[in-house]
Amino acid sequence: MAAKSRAEIAQEFAQNSLSTAPVIILGSGASAAHGVPGMWALAAHLSAAALPPGWTGEENAEWTSFLGRLKAGVDLETALQAVRPTERQTQFIAGATREFLLPFDLAVLESLLVDRHALPLTRLYRHVFDSTHTTIHVVTPNYDRLAEYAADAVGVSTFTGFNYGYLQTRARTPNTRVTVNGLPSRTVAIWKVHGSLDWFQDAANQIVGVRSALTIPASYAPLMITPGIDKYRLTHVEPFRTILSCSDKALETARSYFCVGYGFNDEHLQTKLIERCNRDSIPLVVITKELTTTAKAFLTGGRCRRYLAIEDGATGARAYMHDAPAGFDLDKPLWRLDQFLDHVTGTRP
Repeated sequence: MAAKSRAEIAQEFAQNSLSTAPVIILGSGASAAHGVPGMWALAAHLSAAALPPGWTGEENAEWTSFLGRLKAGVDLETALQAVRPTERQTQFIAGATREFLLPFDLAVLESLLVDRHALPLTRLYRHVFDSTHTTIHVVTPNYDRLAEYAADAVGVSTFTGFNYGYLQTRARTPNTRVTVNGLPSRTVAIWKVHGSLDWFQDAANQIVGVRSALTIPASYAPLMITPGIDKYRLTHVEPFRTILSCSDKALETARSYFCVGYGFNDEHLQTKLIERCNRDSIPLVVITKELTTTAKAFLTGGRCRRYLAIEDGATGARAYMHDAPAGFDLDKPLWRLDQFLDHVTGTRP
């Protein structure tokens, strides 16, 4: 029998990983593939945003300092970590972020009204559910609702830590499910560790989800953790404390991980993932336009015992594995989720 080629070994590894209902980690690259802007575009938007009246001299000075760092080429996260915005400045950043991203998010929804197969993520859900699995866990720092839209398109329930309905209060248990004939329906549990475009909080810290909100409800503020020093403080308050706990549990019990467009630059997500890839040899599959320096350092540093990583390449894609860290070429752009699913699952839209 002829020895398997590198491409065949990679395909088999990916197929085995998907068969175990992996925890799916969606990074900004997963959204960028559908037109949702990333941090650089958001930084440009914040730079041009009209400031609200009434800021103090100190607040204006902090904002000027922040803008100066952006103009010098510093990335958004680093620039915000270098200043100390006040509470209302933090709310302003969250509001401006939501205002900027929402039209792109809604454009994805409109595309699904035209073609319910427009999101490859829908195909991924369908493939994983073509088994006895009843829950898929998705962990993401993204604010947009692509993960929810993809689940709606496949006809399964979603759970984000909030009860169901137009006016969503926080659920009392992370196992809240829609039931059909007494049995829980198939559900995509989406743990949005930095918040969502449809989460809000009032002055009394009452939290609500309003999926239909086009504008920020009166007397409410967007509930999103934006880049900067407050990012770590806010993870200790609700709903983020519970969401992170659920995310950690999903990562701790996963049998495999599948990362789409994730750069391994978020400590909220990767600590548990890295621990289990090292300690328990949990298989990891990463597909992305370009592997970040952080991702490459982790994959080649010896702590990830079983992995397949695919990025853009001259012949279609460049792949790396635990036993082939120098990499090898693939003749198809398998770093794209749609192409990856075509090749690995044999399914089509």
